[in-house]
Amino acid sequence: MRLIIALLLPWLTFFTIGRPMAGIICLILQVTVIGWLPAAIWAVYALSQYKTDQKIRNAMGGR
Repeated sequence: MRLIIALLLPWLTFFTIGRPMAGIICLILQVTVIGWLPAAIWAVYALSQYKTDQKIRNAMGGR
């Protein structure tokens, strides 16, 4: 579900993973038509990093 949000509304993805400042910057980037593609790519990348961090945290026992 977050992947679909990352492609359609990239700025919203950052708010769902707890990075509101990046979300505001992404929203400013997304406002431009040319900036939509980089914003979507950035959001998908950030989402993959978030998932990796979650897996590492779970493997370490939630420390």
